[in-house]
This record gives sequence, C-alpha cells and structure tokens, in this order.
Amino acid sequence: MPRPILATIDLAAMRHNLAQARARAGRRRVWAIVKANAYGHGIERAVRAFADADGLGLLDLAEAQRARDAGWRKPILLLEGIFEPADLALVDALRLTAVVHGFEQIEMLERHRPAQPIDVYLKLNTGMNRLGFGAADTPRALARLEALPHVRVVSLMTHFANAERDDARFGRAAPAEQLRAFEALAESWRGERCLANSAALFLQPSIGGDAVRPGIALYGATPDATVSAASLGLRAAMTLRSRLIGVQQLQAGDAVGYGSHFVAPRPMRIGVVACGYADGYPRHAPNGTPVAVDGVRVGTVGRVSMDMLCVDLTDLPAARVGSEVELWGSRVPVDEVASAAGTVGYQLLCALAQRVPVVEV
Repeated sequence: MPRPILATIDLAAMRHNLAQARARAGRRRVWAIVKANAYGHGIERAVRAFADADGLGLLDLAEAQRARDAGWRKPILLLEGIFEPADLALVDALRLTAVVHGFEQIEMLERHRPAQPIDVYLKLNTGMNRLGFGAADTPRALARLEALPHVRVVSLMTHFANAERDDARFGRAAPAEQLRAFEALAESWRGERCLANSAALFLQPSIGGDAVRPGIALYGATPDATVSAASLGLRAAMTLRSRLIGVQQLQAGDAVGYGSHFVAPRPMRIGVVACGYADGYPRHAPNGTPVAVDGVRVGTVGRVSMDMLCVDLTDLPAARVGSEVELWGSRVPVDEVASAAGTVGYQLLCALAQRVPVVEV
C-alpha cells in the first residue's frame, strides 16, 4: 500500500471563504490571489473554486497559462508585472493585466507594439519599500504610461506592510500613514484604486478602494496570528493527514529522535507518524506542537525528521498503529502549527511537498 500520508483540498471551503471576502468587499471588485500554485492548493482547483471572483492575481506566466487552459476567461493580474521584453508576447496572447512598479518595465512597454491595448496597474510605494514608485517618481511614471496609446492605466495600487493592525509604532509603515501617503500620491488621479489584501479586508474595514486582493484568507488561514481564522468565518481548505506507523513505550530518561532533544520525564507511550520535513512539515517545530490523533489533540515530541515525527500518546491509550493523524486542518488549524514553529500558515501551505498525494473532497 502507499505511504499513509494525504492532503485533501476542500473546494467548498474555498468557495465559502471567497464568499466571506465578497461580503466584506461590498461593491469592490475581488481579485482572488492564486500565486504560488494557489498557496499550494493548485491553480486548476482555484479556477473552479473561485469562479465567482472578478479576477485572479498571480506572479508566474506559466501559472497564468495554466489558468487560461483550465478555462479562466476573466482578467488575470500579474502582481510583479513583466521581467523581460519577451514576456509581453504572452501578456498579449493571454490578455493579462500587468502591474508596473519600475521604469524598466515602462521602457519595455514603450518599445512594445501589441495587437491590443495592455491594461496595467501602477504600483506606488507608500512605506513598505519593496516595489513601487515613490513620491519623486510617480508623476513621471504615470505620465509616460498615459502617453502610450497601446497602454491603459486601469488602477493605482499599493501594498500594506502591517495591514492587520493600525499601530503608530509602525511609523510610516502603519496602515493609516501608508493610506495618507497613497492619497497624497494619487491626489490628481480620478481612476480606480486597489488597496486591501486579506488583512486589510478582514481587519481594517475603513480601508476602501475599488478593488481588493484577498489571498491567505481564501484558503482558510488567518492574515494575523492574533486572530483565529474561525473567528473571521473562514474554513480550512487544506487538511494534511497521515497515520501512526509505530508505537513505543518509554521509560523515564529515554530520549526520542535525532539529537535526543526530548527526554521522557516519566514512563510514556509515543506514536510515530508518517510525516516529516520532506513532506512539508516544519523541521523546527518544537515539542508540544499540536497534532490530532483519532480526533484528540496531543503534542509532538522530539525532533522532526525527514519522513517521520513522534507524538505523545500517554493520555491516549486507545491509539494504535493505523490511527488517523491530522497534522493540520479543521481540528488543528495550520496557523497554530505555524505559530508553534515560529512561522506563518502561508509558508506551511505553500511548502506542501510534491511527494504528498493530493485529492479533492
């Protein structure tokens, strides 16, 4: 039989989460963000689950091609735009909307002659200091784009560094400060504005605009570790399951796993789970990271290895070889696993390994 590990993707949960985002967006258009293979859930599945979105947002031209091949006919937004002149041929062919965040991209557009006009979003840097035009360059960038007959500037956009909470300690990267910076840059702009990501949409309802870009929330994880996904009305779309493949009885002083990072303080019963860091589980997850065995929450013990991890079964005497284990999902939110491991749910969902079988439910 195959190794007993499986990831299930719940398309109904994805549809539900999109509906939650839509309800908060009101009349604003909703770009469903499906970058990184739809956060590990699969572009083709996302095309079906997010059919009610107004557009998809992603980074990779190959993923844009996959979305078109899967039947997506609505707009697709390239969140980092183009990287070289040759990309524009596929932008033309697939009818993509491109984010423009640097003068190099404008120069490529100036040299290009597409069969049809290309829609672009102009990205402004309002305090995150990754991509986008600042105050000194925005007027010139906009003027150059608007001078091109084959380019339509559809919207201005920005990205918030700390959209989950408006805290003055963030300084110029606080949402209110970034919003003020955006409005100053867009003072003379009469077109659309695209502002809110998942955190802004779910946690900062005062942030407006004409379009929103939810990502992580669509997959049932929280955009802020201090707020549970369930409290936001979200459902886990991915469940990672395995089974116990071994059980060991320990005496006080016995160690578990590589490096002997866990030593039993008393007689204990532990289970061995067919899941490790080669499956996408975080190697640095500490002792006590939550896991559910036969529906009961227990904790990990010892270092996570490539193919296995161990859990404490001392208070679960009925657990045996073959017992079902949920690594994350509806019983064990991925955000709790991520928090224990000092990371974020985004990383765990995106890092699901290719060797893990994936099925839809």
